[in-house]
Amino acid sequence: MPPHILSLFTLCLLLLLLPISSSINVWPKPRTFSWPHPHSILVSPLLTISSPEHKYLTPAVNRYRRQILTEKHHHVNPPGVNPTFTPSLKALNLTVRDLRAPLHHGVNESYTLTVPAGGAAAATAVIAAETAWGAMRGLETFSQLVWGDPVRIAAGVFVWDAPIFGHRGVLLDTSRNYYEVEDILRTIGAMSWNKMNVFHWHITDSQSFPILVPSEPELALKGSYGEGMQYSAEDVRRVVEFGLEHGIGAILYDERCDVPSTTHTGSWAEAYPEIVTCAHMFWWPTGYAWADRLASEPGTGQLNPLNPKTYEVIKNVIHDVAAMFPEPFYHAGADEVVSGCWKADPSIQTFLANNGTLGQLLEIFVNSTLPYIVSHNRTVVYWEDVLLDATVNVSASVLPPENTILQTWNNGPNNTKKIVSSGYRAIVSSSDFYYLDCGHGGWLGNDSTYDQPPGTDQGDGGSWCAPFKTWQIIYNYDITYGLSEEEAKLVLGGEVALWSEQADPTVLDPRIWPRASAVAEALWSGNRDEAGMKRYAEATDRLNEWRQRMVSRGVRAEPIQPLWCVKNPGMCNAQPI
Repeated sequence: MPPHILSLFTLCLLLLLLPISSSINVWPKPRTFSWPHPHSILVSPLLTISSPEHKYLTPAVNRYRRQILTEKHHHVNPPGVNPTFTPSLKALNLTVRDLRAPLHHGVNESYTLTVPAGGAAAATAVIAAETAWGAMRGLETFSQLVWGDPVRIAAGVFVWDAPIFGHRGVLLDTSRNYYEVEDILRTIGAMSWNKMNVFHWHITDSQSFPILVPSEPELALKGSYGEGMQYSAEDVRRVVEFGLEHGIGAILYDERCDVPSTTHTGSWAEAYPEIVTCAHMFWWPTGYAWADRLASEPGTGQLNPLNPKTYEVIKNVIHDVAAMFPEPFYHAGADEVVSGCWKADPSIQTFLANNGTLGQLLEIFVNSTLPYIVSHNRTVVYWEDVLLDATVNVSASVLPPENTILQTWNNGPNNTKKIVSSGYRAIVSSSDFYYLDCGHGGWLGNDSTYDQPPGTDQGDGGSWCAPFKTWQIIYNYDITYGLSEEEAKLVLGGEVALWSEQADPTVLDPRIWPRASAVAEALWSGNRDEAGMKRYAEATDRLNEWRQRMVSRGVRAEPIQPLWCVKNPGMCNAQPI
């Protein structure tokens, strides 16, 4: 028997002896996936991918071609298909109707993918997309249909796909702890595999100001953790361009302008102490009630809305940052204003003594900054507190819905309902479901909470947002729960958030992945099957396999089950299906 025939015979025999699963795994699950006669064909090592020239799609095509031919992924449970050795797949043809569409919210990300069944027609697969960004989503699906050595692809496949929600994001806080640019790029790369499209870069906070703003360089030179822990304009450009090459809106948000907030502007005081109230003070002085604290966590400081210098500095920052980030949304923060910090300032004490209110202070700030942001052709995103906080808020008349989006993080679906019923668009980041830092205990030192006799109820273990948000908690959350059909249209999508008080590059990958994959699928194709039933049992097996592929691609995603469960699909469910 000729050697090449023997090798094919051996491959076929091995494939038949391996454990098999009933279908091919694609994550997130496509909206429509047809594979009527499951089988596979070889992919030619000379595979070509033809596509129109595009600044960002062309690099993506080259990247995916290399990945398809070199990844040689091995499933824990290989797809249950009959191997065939008809002519191999030689080409993938991409067509794009609109090459000019920018990667902004609402861009069409739909695509169709056809992989031929084999025989004489096995030469070419086709991806047809409305935009370059949809073509990138199709390329990712195509790459997940490929496995093995020699490289094979599921054949006779048709996919139609498009996201349910236009906003599918990950928030990463790079202020509490610093992350190298490479860590950020790795995160963006993994987001693209999961068909997410928004990287919310929470660059600064009260603890540090690491971004070098050209017109206000002292903010980073004095407010960062030091040389080597700053992001230059070139670093930002690199992240933005890398994001666009991976279909990620890099970067939709920049939080360095998250003001005037409790835990967000203390770092500004290193360069401009005169514009920051209660800077460098202990956050919760002994004997103070919680309502009279100076901050909600260590790191005090809020901008002073009564100081004209505040607006000179912040407008310089807004101008420069708007030029650095191409997205038409601009996050202006305004969360967690703590009254005690403002009340510690003499000028604000005088303002309040003359019948001024804390709400009026916030309104002064919003009225002085929102029009300036809008003048840069930006829609302003605020955290929900600006409207919903019980103590310090502004009236809806100050926040025109056409220029304002509210991001919700408290009270689950209740606050989402309040936002959209008031006519505002909403981004959902509910801490009850989407906060990835929860459940790791408290991080305050000298905390008597932990000095309790054995047998004491440990409560939330020191984590204010405990318990840990498992992937199933994340996956099963319906972000339009309790909304009318019209209200649901105002929900743009959602973001999972990794706040970094207890995270840095050493734990970055497992804190985010594969839990962010859960929200990626829920926002892309939903968490229910064709009959309207939650599909988290079926998703468990697919997520196990998907986690394995992410690990093989270089992302250290944590396991969701023992390997025995992965190799015995369904046997680790709470109940049989």
